[in-house]
Amino acid sequence: MERGPIALDRRGFARGLMAAAFAGLALHSRHVSASMLAEGQGFGTPVPDPARILDLPPGFSYRIVSQYGQAMSDGHKVPNSADGMGCTVLPDGRLCLMRNHELGADELDHGACAVGTSGAAAAFDCLRGGNGEALPGGVSTLILDPATLGVEEQYLSLVGTIRNCAGGMTPWGSWLSCEEDVSRAGSRHGQDHGWVFEMPVAPGRLVAAEPIRAMGRFNHEAAICDPGSGAIYMTEDRQDSLFYRFLPAVPGQLRTGGRLQALALVDQSLADTRNWSGKTLATGEWHDARWIDLDDVESPKDDLRKRGARSGAAIFARGEGVHGGEGEIYFTCTSGGPARRGQIMRYRPSPVEGAASEAAQPGRLQLFVETTEPEHFSFGDNLTVAPNGDLIVCEDRRGARPDNWLRGVTPDGKVYPFARVTAATKVSGVCFAPDGKTMFLNLYSPARTIAVRGPF
Repeated sequence: MERGPIALDRRGFARGLMAAAFAGLALHSRHVSASMLAEGQGFGTPVPDPARILDLPPGFSYRIVSQYGQAMSDGHKVPNSADGMGCTVLPDGRLCLMRNHELGADELDHGACAVGTSGAAAAFDCLRGGNGEALPGGVSTLILDPATLGVEEQYLSLVGTIRNCAGGMTPWGSWLSCEEDVSRAGSRHGQDHGWVFEMPVAPGRLVAAEPIRAMGRFNHEAAICDPGSGAIYMTEDRQDSLFYRFLPAVPGQLRTGGRLQALALVDQSLADTRNWSGKTLATGEWHDARWIDLDDVESPKDDLRKRGARSGAAIFARGEGVHGGEGEIYFTCTSGGPARRGQIMRYRPSPVEGAASEAAQPGRLQLFVETTEPEHFSFGDNLTVAPNGDLIVCEDRRGARPDNWLRGVTPDGKVYPFARVTAATKVSGVCFAPDGKTMFLNLYSPARTIAVRGPF
């Protein structure tokens, strides 16, 4: 059945995703090399931070608005492992941050829910035996004064999940929190995991967790909604991952069910986009896409991506952050390229995305950036767009001293350093307040949520 554009509050979408700033950019792909480091681009050389937390360009400053172990309004404590995050504005003008916590079942000591609290009662899943502690992954919500950035409320919204990695804001004002874990129910806990959970913004309390099973069970990373079609696009953090599309039966009402699909390329010789052995996918070239219906999407064997690939779906190297707006969608592939240091893909939806006639006007995929040199771009994870139109990409290097950066990517594909994380952790959850004046990000562990202001 043909469907027109979803009837959504476009201003609300811009609040959550900066869609207006991102839509319609004339971005051109480049292969990152020594000549690709953007001379004179960006905001200036980062200035060393005396506190050794975050080096920022001249004129920029930061403040820590929340950190691990801090007491919250609901009596719990801020959990560790802060990952994906989104920002929107409440009807009263205050800022709302929805923040994921990527905690596994064996990390109870780093979670927020004490035994016997209301948190365990509202949890999606608890450990078997003992006191039935709630699994520690989930979402915490921060309500901030937009002028002072003071935290006025801070509380748990979701608990009892595992490794809530990233997600995304929806146009109708909710947060999609994604589990990057496919543990099965068994002796340790009572539920299968690997789901997407939809959380209402700022309810002021824990919400009873209910997974959207029709959106598939896999190693979820991030999600974004296209306001034109109502489709939800999702990434998967696996070396042989797929890029997914969920077409809800009723746009804007995800719990009504829908169709889960995987992206494929019309030219099947390009199906492996990872470029690990030879140059399969060339930078800058556009390729017609098609979408493959997936079945048995609850995937008890965790083989959804393998079945999709056998049906012709394109393979990506660790799909992670996804961001976009009307007209185009970007997602990172953390280990893509010959050096396995990262790619950025761009998907341009069909004018009739999700409708039967899209085969005549297909969506198109482009390899936008591919890197070979660590000093320019390595292991891109979460990403967003700055008010000036550049991409801002978080690096996820591992090790005792990972030396992670926030990298800018210009509209012509040049990469420049924006900020350096001098704390020994990864950076994640980057997003902007809707007015573009404040950038928020997370330092993963010990968890710190940081607000950055400056001449964006």
